[in-house]
Amino acid sequence: MKKIALEIVGLQYSQTQSGAYVLVLGELGGARRLPIIIGSSEAQAIAIGLENMVPLRPVTHDLFKAFAQEFGVKMTQILIHELREAVFHATLFCVDTTGREVTIDARTSDAVALAVRFGCPIFIYEQILEDSGIRINEDDSIETESEGEIETNSNDESLTGLSNDILEKRLQYLLDNEEYEEASKVRDELKRRNGNA
Repeated sequence: MKKIALEIVGLQYSQTQSGAYVLVLGELGGARRLPIIIGSSEAQAIAIGLENMVPLRPVTHDLFKAFAQEFGVKMTQILIHELREAVFHATLFCVDTTGREVTIDARTSDAVALAVRFGCPIFIYEQILEDSGIRINEDDSIETESEGEIETNSNDESLTGLSNDILEKRLQYLLDNEEYEEASKVRDELKRRNGNA
């Protein structure tokens, strides 16, 4: 299967789920984004790594890295390889001192936190990104309705009564304003209508 390289585009507080955050991964050199809901402790672990902060005592991911380095284990990449029951699954690819490659199952948030610390690339299978990602329109050629005319509350009930045209305009508005979590709900409704859910 074809793999696509990802980078961390953003980490923001979830507007719809209390105490949750949205980790936004973006296609390297591309227009697709993958929003993933994570907990506050997972978001903190990623943020600490991104900001190169050094806590007074090692947090779990720093401890894992120190342990791996002490025994000569290197992490070469992470791969988001499956979406099952709305949960992304990832694998860590590691190499020991003999050159033997080992794969380890991991939560995606933990895998990203470790990738940040080890400086290794993040990949996803093309089909998962295509099915679950959101495409950002980089040329401003699509006209959208004014901000006042597009309701940004995208709960399931408010989506079902809207036409495809309105949903597409709402999706573009949400993407333009980097509201990826809400945009993913609109995208899912459009896919459901088109029989691709």
